[in-house]
Amino acid sequence: MIDDKIIEAFHLMWGNFPEPVMLVHKTREILAVNEACRLVGGTAGIKCSSIGSPERHKRCLANQALASQQASYSKGESNGKTVIGYWIPVTGQPDIYVHLGVGTTIDYDQYKV
Repeated sequence: MIDDKIIEAFHLMWGNFPEPVMLVHKTREILAVNEACRLVGGTAGIKCSSIGSPERHKRCLANQALASQQASYSKGESNGKTVIGYWIPVTGQPDIYVHLGVGTTIDYDQYKV
């Protein structure tokens, strides 16, 4: 069982982030989602691996992030947009990580730097 303080901390830190973010257990059960994730159909209690097609999960780096206890990331394309996926272990919780993709719902390529 996950301490309620972990769920609360997740919501405090990620609740207003404009891209979908999930708190996930190593079993791939989603423990919590932020508002942006909820708006695109994310929900606690399901397996993250059940979302979308199997190809979508081929670049999953959750196991690598959990084994090293260091953030992992990958860059790719989704629906013509650049997406950078992150798997970030939660300090002191070796079986839990935060997963998000920057560029998932916002096309940052349209903005000039």
